[in-house]
Amino acid sequence: MSSIEAIILGLIQGLTEFLPVSSSGHLTIAKALFGIETSDLSFEIAVHAATVLATVVVFRKEILRLLQGLFKFKYNDETKYILMICVSMIPVFVVGMFFKDYVEDLFGSGLIIVAIGLSITACLLFLSDHIGRRNKEISFKSAFWMGVAQAVAVIPGLSRSGSTIATGLMCGVRKESVAQFSFLMVMVPILGEAFLDLVGGDAADSLVGGSQLLLGFVSAFISGLFACKFMIAIVRRAKLKWFAIYCCIAAIACLVIAFV
Repeated sequence: MSSIEAIILGLIQGLTEFLPVSSSGHLTIAKALFGIETSDLSFEIAVHAATVLATVVVFRKEILRLLQGLFKFKYNDETKYILMICVSMIPVFVVGMFFKDYVEDLFGSGLIIVAIGLSITACLLFLSDHIGRRNKEISFKSAFWMGVAQAVAVIPGLSRSGSTIATGLMCGVRKESVAQFSFLMVMVPILGEAFLDLVGGDAADSLVGGSQLLLGFVSAFISGLFACKFMIAIVRRAKLKWFAIYCCIAAIACLVIAFV
């Protein structure tokens, strides 16, 4: 992987992380187009950590409010919200602990899996526009099911944000509430995975050079800031069917690239 390729992949990650179109799927497509082959997830973890950091910057006031409420050491709305985030992390924790090797194999399985994942994402987005009365706030039940969606969305092409937002909407949660929760619930799992990758020495053993990891990280962070600030409003207000149509087109493109 060259430095230019690392920057481009970082840009793709940052711009697609906050839209329900699968950033991991787009990274796989870009790698196929550029002929990039990596046998580990160090680059993916680095650029995902960068977009999580961008999320922290954009939602810093909300995060600070939650932490202030938590350290009042009493049960309040902020404590409840944090507990719901913890509940949402249970499914992805199980996947990370017991199925990590299978996940890594999926990331090396090519564009066919990405096409399937994008197709499933499209179906979920179509369904979410027609199922559920969106007048509820996040509950422990909806947080858990969004966590299940996030855990399943480790499959390349299956959008994490698309799956969690669609699941929340089908549980009857308001789009404004579900969008914010979707972006906040991913922070701890991604940063935790990045930390384990670092202390476990996987990053040092990566075939991707340190300079490429850094360039990808910076590129994803900057583009993620832009995307988070200007595209979250689109996710909250736009009909998700338009993203579903895009995912269908991307799935078809994957198949064309794979078989042509």
